[in-house]
Amino acid sequence: MQKQELASSAALRETMVERQIRTFDVTDAGVLAGMKATPREFFVDQNLVSLAYSDACLTVTGERPRELTAPLILARLLKEAHIRAGERVLVVAGASGYAAALIAGLAGSVVSLDSDEKLTGLAQGNFAALGLANAKAVTGPLELGAPAEAPFDLILVDGVSQGNFDSLLKQLSADGRLVGIVADRPGARGGSATLIQRAGDHVSARALFDASAGGLTAFGKPVAFVF
Repeated sequence: MQKQELASSAALRETMVERQIRTFDVTDAGVLAGMKATPREFFVDQNLVSLAYSDACLTVTGERPRELTAPLILARLLKEAHIRAGERVLVVAGASGYAAALIAGLAGSVVSLDSDEKLTGLAQGNFAALGLANAKAVTGPLELGAPAEAPFDLILVDGVSQGNFDSLLKQLSADGRLVGIVADRPGARGGSATLIQRAGDHVSARALFDASAGGLTAFGKPVAFVF
């Protein structure tokens, strides 16, 4: 990429952060710095590069299309996750790796899981191109998580699901947490961004804000969380 293109990309990221993300109650310095530093255009299809910094879900082409969550929503989810240095994180439905790349700058290590091997390959290539040695991509069923890599301090489910996270919750550390968008019906693109906290054998859930993203069908029938 030429110097002029690099400067233009950096300016677009700065504008995205200052005009979109800060206005949505995202004040975490680490999240803001990561959004400014990470080139989202690396993670989208070539024909969508010009839209990389719009506040929109963008489809990434694999064996099955997967949508990258809009930067505004993703940044707020990361803020609410309160990621700490040294933590182990799993991103479920990681697609081409954008969310994991952001998390790599905040956590100790991050695993990006997708059921699409082509997307997993794209993610691993993006991590290598950006020099993210603490990020890796694995392929497998979304609903089963990544038990070989567990336990995790945080799991981010990057999309809208019905909240049937039984297998994922078992992969959390004793005081781990899960963040995702939970809908009350199949096929919904919107729901409640939700923080699920584990404390030993006890699990609690709290609604955070209304959010929309690409739908995930892997998690089965809805779970009735008590907020």
